Amino acid sequence: MGLFDFARNIGKKIFGKEEEAPAALTQHINEDNPGVDGLQVEVKDGVATLTGQAQSAEALEKAVLMAGNAMGIQEVKADGMTIADGSQVGGDDEFYVIVKGDTLWKIAENAYGNGAKYTKIVEVNREVIKNADKIFPGQKIRIPKNI
Repeated sequence: MGLFDFARNIGKKIFGKEEEAPAALTQHINEDNPGVDGLQVEVKDGVATLTGQAQSAEALEKAVLMAGNAMGIQEVKADGMTIADGSQVGGDDEFYVIVKGDTLWKIAENAYGNGAKYTKIVEVNREVIKNADKIFPGQKIRIPKNI
């Protein structure tokens, strides 16, 4: 599963019918805007297409994760997004799909050898993880390498 592929039947319920999805996802991303200007969202057959300008690769990745972790979205295309600072998507961070039985502590132990560093994972995923005690299988998050 690549960065832009998601599990369609899980995630936060943002919209009911697919025709409601573009407005609902735009509002959802703009509420915690990770640094995206002029965001436009189209959705067809579970594929969300994002256009606009991200301030950084991190901002683009966050917008993709916010859209992709919504129930009903199985893929996010961001070819129409530009990155203002010239950084590249997928730099030093890894992406991780939460599985049944995972905790952020356990994920931090595996990634850093220290479970207490889970707070860094929460910090860089604050737009996706609203409550550290409420993660779900299939949710995709960023795991920063340089902490």
